[in-house]
Amino acid sequence: MIRIILIFSVLFIKTDYSTKELNQNYEKAYFASGCFWCVEGIYENIKGVIEVNSGYSGGFKKNPTYQQVMSGKTGHAEAVEIIYDPIVVDFKTLVEVFFGSHDPTTLNRQGPDRGTQYRSIAFYNSEEEKNEIKKEIKRLLDTNTYNKITTQVKTFKIFYLAEEYHQDYKKNNPYDMYIMKVSAPRINKFKMDFSELIK
Repeated sequence: MIRIILIFSVLFIKTDYSTKELNQNYEKAYFASGCFWCVEGIYENIKGVIEVNSGYSGGFKKNPTYQQVMSGKTGHAEAVEIIYDPIVVDFKTLVEVFFGSHDPTTLNRQGPDRGTQYRSIAFYNSEEEKNEIKKEIKRLLDTNTYNKITTQVKTFKIFYLAEEYHQDYKKNNPYDMYIMKVSAPRINKFKMDFSELIK
């Protein structure tokens, strides 16, 4: 399935990173697991998550546009930036949600979306975060939850905020065909599987 968006001639202001002010007690986490409309909608429902921004990460092109990322030639994947309160929800839980809310066994694909821009990536900002990701991968393999995992585990470098029309896309476009057929079912399944985390 291909997402079709009517894009009007509007100038979108983009930055190299989220410009939202960060409370000194809050932390940030970054994940890529398919369409960022879906992933944003998942993490926004978690207690302790303050805000989720859609964007691009994991590649080499500076200030990429949506069209450039969709070409698969920027190295970037659609990703999300999660601003969260570690007193309420920890990084370990965010990692569990990451692996539990998408299929980490499909290479360069998530559901109907195909291409490197939809690949699975767990980014880390420290050795502690890297270890948490690796531990969860080991647990999933040891328990035969999955027989393989194609998720990349990468050092976080930079996050490019996506164009404004991508932010809160599910909330703003509930009757979009892609949202109804792909995003909503994925988010609803997450809510059932992780009901104890829902706000």
